[in-house]
Amino acid sequence: MQENIKPVARIADLPLEPYRQGDFYQSADAGIAERIGLTQIGASYSEVPPGKAGCPCHVHHVQDEMFVILEGEGTYRFGTESYQVKAGDVLGAPRGGVDYAHKLTNTGKGPLKYLSISTKSDIEVCEYPDSGKFMVSSSVAAGGAGKFRYIGRGKSSLDYWDGEDSAE
Repeated sequence: MQENIKPVARIADLPLEPYRQGDFYQSADAGIAERIGLTQIGASYSEVPPGKAGCPCHVHHVQDEMFVILEGEGTYRFGTESYQVKAGDVLGAPRGGVDYAHKLTNTGKGPLKYLSISTKSDIEVCEYPDSGKFMVSSSVAAGGAGKFRYIGRGKSSLDYWDGEDSAE
């Protein structure tokens, strides 16, 4: 067994890492998967205050996600539909195109607490339909250069041959 890995994590004991972005996004999160030794499944715990969302509307093109609502209530935007959700609900977010874009917003009076569970991949493409952004990331170190992450918009793309004039 790897050092610092225990097969049991108690949610109440997880160190929450709070963040806030502007007026709409706020959450306190804790990673679970790595703590219990998982390498092919991602898992985290989140607490989102009333009126906030943990992240913008997005869709993964490689990874599936699932959310288990533990406490509170909210609105789950999925594609063009919205669903009222509460404790005990399980939400699916399959990989795919913008029809699967999703966002979870706390509409209750108390914190919205949930587990996020996902498949893991070394490479991911994520699309943000509301802002027209995309993200490409790799957790694999390529040629010793470290991990790769790029966020941009399609209108800033380059031609395939851009910068390839060199014979080297």
